[in-house]
Amino acid sequence: MRLDGCAFYFVRKAKSPENLQNIACCQMDRIRMRKDIGMIMRTKTAAVVMGIVLSLTALTGCGAKEAEKVVDSNVQTENIQTENGQTVEAGAENEAGMDVSGTAENGDVQPEDGNEASEEENEEVTVRIGSLKGPTSMGLVYLMEQAKNGEASQQYEFTMTAAADELLPAMISGDLDIILVPANVASVLYNKTEGGVSVIDINTLGVLYMVSGDDTIKNMADLKGKTVYLTGKGTTPDYVLHYLLKENGLTEADVTLEYKSEATEVAAVLTGTPEAIGVLPQPFVTAACAQNENLTVVMDLTEQWNIVQDMGAVAEDGGRSQLVTGVTVVRNGFLEEHQTAVDKFLEEHASSAAYANEHVEEAAELVAAAGIIEKAPVAVKAMPKCNITYIDGSDMKTALEGYLSVLCGQDAASVGGGLPGEDFYYINE
Repeated sequence: MRLDGCAFYFVRKAKSPENLQNIACCQMDRIRMRKDIGMIMRTKTAAVVMGIVLSLTALTGCGAKEAEKVVDSNVQTENIQTENGQTVEAGAENEAGMDVSGTAENGDVQPEDGNEASEEENEEVTVRIGSLKGPTSMGLVYLMEQAKNGEASQQYEFTMTAAADELLPAMISGDLDIILVPANVASVLYNKTEGGVSVIDINTLGVLYMVSGDDTIKNMADLKGKTVYLTGKGTTPDYVLHYLLKENGLTEADVTLEYKSEATEVAAVLTGTPEAIGVLPQPFVTAACAQNENLTVVMDLTEQWNIVQDMGAVAEDGGRSQLVTGVTVVRNGFLEEHQTAVDKFLEEHASSAAYANEHVEEAAELVAAAGIIEKAPVAVKAMPKCNITYIDGSDMKTALEGYLSVLCGQDAASVGGGLPGEDFYYINE
């Protein structure tokens, strides 16, 4: 009779028929228990996913279909609020689903000495990464290409989707380990999972720009008496604009805000009425200006945010907050088990983001190939304005903490009900 790897392992370790019988009985009990736990966890995960969909639809004012049509966290595609369900971390399992990492006291088998590594430790970790099509993924494409060619330092599996309703359930169920999401989504995840995730880097700063054919607009003060078109009341573009208006002494009594359901509608208004003023994200800005030569960028909202910081709106630790679009989040269960793999990813993510900024034409080809932007020439023009970056450690914490504080001050629900705790920020310096 041929023994599979699992059976051979237990026969070799038992050393006698009596011990083998005891081990088999214990393992059968554990299998039954695991089946019960698995059913409970699947039910809990389904309930969490449904809760996310209902609460976030109310918050964003749009469903998944509308979210597919916009590009990043400062519009509705990546502004869907999600949460990562807490995962029950089981011991190392082999192909038969039997736990072989416990103690002898409960009937499990231990190695004979400390030099014999577990089966899980001997296996190379595959890091499963998910992202949405948009600027937050542009700094990832070079690493994706390296992984495809076998040039990365470890094994990766990448999932890129246009719709969050495909990506987020996979993270919740534990089928993804790391995801690239809007900054406020990361905070929502942390709060809803009671600290089940950590942010490990900032991958994109602000991608919002004010576009118009009215060249008299130079700063926020010039908006007084004007009408501004933007996407989604109660979304991050709305919060950012309200913050900048307030810090410049303006209110909705001074500036009329007209909301559209998606960025393409704002672009359509600008195309038909060039003197109108609209807030758009990249790459919609590049596309709109290419279609109408009368349109131009009149204000970079990231620059306006920085001006406010220079005027004194600094973070609690004395640092400067920044207008953050996208961050990278890890499941804490994966981080605890595979910190080395996470740290390796961070090193390669930093290199990949640098490549996107330093080799724009080559990276644009990868962006187009990945389907993030349809044509490479458009990507070449858009990418330098997408603020692709890599920020980690204490700088990440300062930049992100201040940004989330601004959102929370306007609507606590936008960050999941409150600001994350100190343990939200993964700082490995």
